[in-house]
Amino acid sequence: MSKSPTDILKEAILLEKRGKAFYSNVAAQTKSAAVKKVFNIMAEEEDEHIKFLALQFRAYNQDQKFAKPEEPHDDASDEITEKILSDEIRKEISAAGFEAAAISAAMDFETRAVKIYSDRAIAATDPMEKETYKMLAEWESGHHRLLHRLNEDLKEQIWNDNSFWPF
Repeated sequence: MSKSPTDILKEAILLEKRGKAFYSNVAAQTKSAAVKKVFNIMAEEEDEHIKFLALQFRAYNQDQKFAKPEEPHDDASDEITEKILSDEIRKEISAAGFEAAAISAAMDFETRAVKIYSDRAIAATDPMEKETYKMLAEWESGHHRLLHRLNEDLKEQIWNDNSFWPF
């Protein structure tokens, strides 16, 4: 049985709320100022996604149609990557610590979100619904790129710190 657009939107809103809660909790628990900043920004972006999905939910409930998405907002992920991925963040995070585990968990979360949104974009027949989920998949992909880059920096750090390189 296929899910209705309303069911999908409810699941998407719940997914974003869980992401926001996760990112907010990591930001509250970390001792790293740089990690706190990254996860606070990501929580704020998830909040934007919730608002966007709530707008679509209202539009669909009212007219059985998705609203034309506004021009995609500039996700801060790419912009903050350059500012935050610095020696400062590498110094503040232990590659085997809480922050690294949170980054890894967040990557898995974003991977699932991208898949859900991408699959729905492919399955949707309504052009506005297709556009909505394609945009969401792209937003979450930006988050995943940021987290992946952080994770790669941390792996490199632990390898260097522990002389794991075979040459």
